[in-house]
Amino acid sequence: MLDSIVFPKPTLVSVSGVELEVFEAGQQNAGNPIVLCHGWPEHAFSWRYQVPALVAAGYHVIIPNQRGYGNSSRPSEVADYDIEHLAGDLTALLDHYGYDDAIFVGHDWGALVVWGLALLHPERVDKVINLSVPYLERGPKPWVEFMEDMLGGDFYIVHFNRQPGVADAVFEEHTFQFLRNMYRKNVPPSAHEPGMALINLAKSEIPRGDPLMSDSDLAVFVSAFETSGFTAGLNWYRNFDRNWHLLAGANPVIQQPTLMIYGDRDIVPKSKRLEEFVPNVDVVNLDCGHWIQQERPEETNEAILNWLEEQSAY
Repeated sequence: MLDSIVFPKPTLVSVSGVELEVFEAGQQNAGNPIVLCHGWPEHAFSWRYQVPALVAAGYHVIIPNQRGYGNSSRPSEVADYDIEHLAGDLTALLDHYGYDDAIFVGHDWGALVVWGLALLHPERVDKVINLSVPYLERGPKPWVEFMEDMLGGDFYIVHFNRQPGVADAVFEEHTFQFLRNMYRKNVPPSAHEPGMALINLAKSEIPRGDPLMSDSDLAVFVSAFETSGFTAGLNWYRNFDRNWHLLAGANPVIQQPTLMIYGDRDIVPKSKRLEEFVPNVDVVNLDCGHWIQQERPEETNEAILNWLEEQSAY
């Protein structure tokens, strides 16, 4: 059944001075919105397995390709991808559909955007469901500076910031190979290699582990990035320190009911202090890697729908 899913056709929606390519399903469930926010290097299509289950459960499903992705606008200025712009796109999307608030679901960078949205515009967020990337604590030092001190200049986020354009060019030169190598599961642990890990991955002719998706599904992602390139998506990373400053005045505690879904084999570390900043959180752990909703679609759907049903009982 999961292999025969038909993904909705997109429409272009004008928000905040840009156009977003939005995939929408379950319009008959108007009044019960759930917004799904993809990560990097991803696409709205990464939520394909969740759409039928959420529509069947009575939700109006809204999935934007966020700015910089797919056929959405790709502004040229790096600062146009900061958390105020990304969160502003989502609030403007709610305005477009006439909603005061919605349930927001994020994976990877999409999770960081949803965390930021809940901090900047808490009144627009009914519930939070995030996958893979936990709440990022705002410490005393800007994030890239902190990562550089802790993890060095070859750490991918530091590299994206300190050597702009370098990774972009490598990924664009090897788009198919990079995405094929990135979208894997059951990847065995490997020894640390010198250099920047994602550049090494893009240049590797032999993928490790097992394919995450079919060739036809992979082609959707490859085609999208062949059109958009990678710079706009990487510009999200180039705003980490700007976001650190922009969030300085926000109340750091997220009060909304929250579900955090981790993959036990994900390389993204779990938060040890999540409940300090997200006191109303429930945590689910699945036996998978980073691409949680694509690797374990049925378990992900079950976790989300069971949690939402529990919440509605209160």
